[in-house]
Order: sequence, then C-alpha cells, then structure tokens
Amino acid sequence: MSQDKITLDLTKREVFGKQVRQLRSQGIVPAVIHDHGKPSLSMQGNAVALLKTYRQAGKHHPVELTADGKKYTAMIKIAEFEPRKQMLTHVVFNAVSATQTVEAEVPIQPQYAEGNDASPAERNSLLVISNIDVVNVKALATNLPDVLYYDAEKLVEVGDHVTVADLVIPADVEIDADATQTIATVYEPSAIAAANDAAGGDADPDEAVAADHESSAEEGTQDAEQRPGGKKEFEDTEQGHNPTKQ
Repeated sequence: MSQDKITLDLTKREVFGKQVRQLRSQGIVPAVIHDHGKPSLSMQGNAVALLKTYRQAGKHHPVELTADGKKYTAMIKIAEFEPRKQMLTHVVFNAVSATQTVEAEVPIQPQYAEGNDASPAERNSLLVISNIDVVNVKALATNLPDVLYYDAEKLVEVGDHVTVADLVIPADVEIDADATQTIATVYEPSAIAAANDAAGGDADPDEAVAADHESSAEEGTQDAEQRPGGKKEFEDTEQGHNPTKQ
C-alpha cells in the first residue's frame, strides 16, 4: 500500500431527506460512517474535498477521518454520482481497525518490460482488450495494495490471455476471485472491426474472434489454418484437442 496518508474532515449533518438537495447546491455532500455495529453517523463534507478523497483512495485505501472532532480510519464503501453531470452525491464509509481484515476492490494494471509502454501484441498492431480492471482482495487495511500488476509481456499472439492467477500478489494479500477469470486477451483488429460492423458497433470480442476463425476458414491456406487463432487451432480447441491454447 502507498504510504501516503489520506485525510478528510467531516462535520455532523443535521439535514435529511429532500432537504439534502440544498446541501448539494451549496457544494456540500452528505456522507455516512458505519462503525462496527454502532449507530451510523450522519455526516457531511465539502464536495471538492470528498471528490479528491475518492479519486485518491478509491475503495482500496484507508482514509483518516476527522468526523465531528473524533478520529476514524475508514474505507469508502459506496460513492454515488449523479449520472448526467457525474457529480458526487453521497458517500458511505466503513470504519476499520488496524487488526481487521477488510475486503476491497483493487485496480489491475499491466506491467511492461523496461523501456516499453505496450505489450508485444500491441507493438505488433494487435489489440489487447481487458475483461476486468479491478479484483476483490482481502487484507488488513494497512496492507491493501493500491494496484495489482500482471506481466503484459506474456501477451504476444492472437488468443494469448492473462488470468487472475497471473497477478503479482503481495504476501499479506488474499485474492477473493476465481483464479481462472480472464483479465485481458489479444485480438486481431480486423476481426473486432468486422464484428462491430455486423453488430452495429456493439460486438462481443469473443464473437469477433469466432468471426475471424470463419474468415480464415474461407481463405483455406495452410498459413491461415496454422496461425495462432486460426481455423485449425480454433477447431482443435473447440474439440478439446489443443491443451496449449485455452
């Protein structure tokens, strides 16, 4: 976890229900602190400060709260936004202790070899499409990582992919997700474009790959049959004869 301490001041809220709209019009956002089964605390804070805190902490970094004169270490559980203007409208905090194991969503990012800013596949004009960009973890609040990385140098050819099992996990962190869940996959741009055209701009990447296999079959060349993601490999995988490309 980053050693940067994130702090926020909140004050007690006396306004509830429809009157909360008046708070928002004054640049104040309502908030709630849940504290280990104790009565919830209705609070409020400066909209700019709360938004900055959310951008810094997300749902995976502890926040040091000063709430009506009392100190709390808390995690952001819920952050609600107005859908049209994307304005922060409400925040829910869960108070945590130093010895408490907490659950959090941690961002996932690719890690490239030194000197690179893209995967081998992307450097060869292929597309890498992410299936998920966060993963649930369990750890002490002080041990929560700010981000989890995977080795993007493994993404070379069409069909290559990385899963949750490929994440680099700190010793004191437990992943609360299926290890086989796919994080990112390599696709051919032409297959994605063709599928998008056919689907009116809203194609599923997996359908795009299937369409690419069909296109390769029509070409009928040995090259197209044997290339990664080509018809031969696709058929073998479908029939369970290709354990090396799943």
